[in-house]
Amino acid sequence: MKRAQFLGIAIAGVCGIGAFFGVMSLVNKPAKIVKEEVTTNTTQVLVAKTDIPLGAITGPENFRWQDWPQSALDAGYIQRSGGSNAIKDLAGSVARAPMLPGEPVTPVKLVKAGKGGVLAAILPQGMRAISTRIKEETGVGRLILPNDHVDVILTRRQRGRDEQNSDVIFRNVWVLAIGQLIEARDGKKLAEGNTATLELTPAQARHLAWANAVGEISLALRSIADIDSARDLATQDRQPSIKVRRFGKSQRAYGVN
Repeated sequence: MKRAQFLGIAIAGVCGIGAFFGVMSLVNKPAKIVKEEVTTNTTQVLVAKTDIPLGAITGPENFRWQDWPQSALDAGYIQRSGGSNAIKDLAGSVARAPMLPGEPVTPVKLVKAGKGGVLAAILPQGMRAISTRIKEETGVGRLILPNDHVDVILTRRQRGRDEQNSDVIFRNVWVLAIGQLIEARDGKKLAEGNTATLELTPAQARHLAWANAVGEISLALRSIADIDSARDLATQDRQPSIKVRRFGKSQRAYGVN
């Protein structure tokens, strides 16, 4: 081999090796990480530290302060800037609604103890709690639980006749309690008790008291799927009614849905 050819091959080999290592250095070069800090305006709001069931009496261990974006603040949230003693002040309050860990606390979800019992605390303003007798066959086999919604049915015997009539007197009624149970806990599927306490308007409460005196009350459990639309559906149909005798004359009283 001529000297010139050997020299050319050697130069080409060195260049090839150099090119190989150059490419490998580019491939194995770590990617450059660019860190960009974004400043978010936050404030501290009061949130539930633990699971707080309905009707629970709260203590300082149930709350904590948590940073919250100001863009997501709600007017009802309790902010630390408005008073750092909120945790101490809310101790001993009764939960009017269940709260999950990390859920912001609002004044409407709590009521101070001493302003009535637990049931009075969770009862909405202007509404009444009234109980009615139930049995296994009139209470869906004792499968109705607090916070369910039901239709209330009155069955009574016609005077002077051997027949009975049933009418739906109320629809989409909130069940506040079964017996003394106001919330199903620990996976409890059966509610023991001979009474169901319902949320009604004052006029409905009087009507239910009359219905309990003249006949038997049954509860029909509603599906969760139609609870929100139940009031709209009720207005599309003729309201159920029962006959009432007043001053010797038959009149028709309509249930309020």
